[in-house]
Amino acid sequence: MIEKVQFQQEYELKSSPRILYSFLIDPTALEQWLADEVNVKDNIYEFTWEDETRTAKLVGSRENKSVKYKWLDEENYYFEMEILLHELTNDVALLITDYSTEENLEDRKKIWDNSIEYLQRVLGA
Repeated sequence: MIEKVQFQQEYELKSSPRILYSFLIDPTALEQWLADEVNVKDNIYEFTWEDETRTAKLVGSRENKSVKYKWLDEENYYFEMEILLHELTNDVALLITDYSTEENLEDRKKIWDNSIEYLQRVLGA
């Protein structure tokens, strides 16, 4: 089994935590920025990108705070999206935690950059 490394990326977003949270958990909203198609049944999410489909279980969610999806085909790997609210300025950020192989790390980060760019457009930010 190929070992993966954890990485985190933080993005500032112009959105309320409540609105942003819906874009992290609702299948229709996820289709607007993260995947081409998202289907869900019993907390099992099926994400489709062009010719690739992956399945993850929603293993954690805190309303207006975070969601965590565990990949069903990879025992130790997940991706998590956490909404951060700066107490003094009320700025909102999204912290992404994901895993990648060393050789694909920069590509994986760019994929998140592009996805968040789509999310910003959808949010009108």
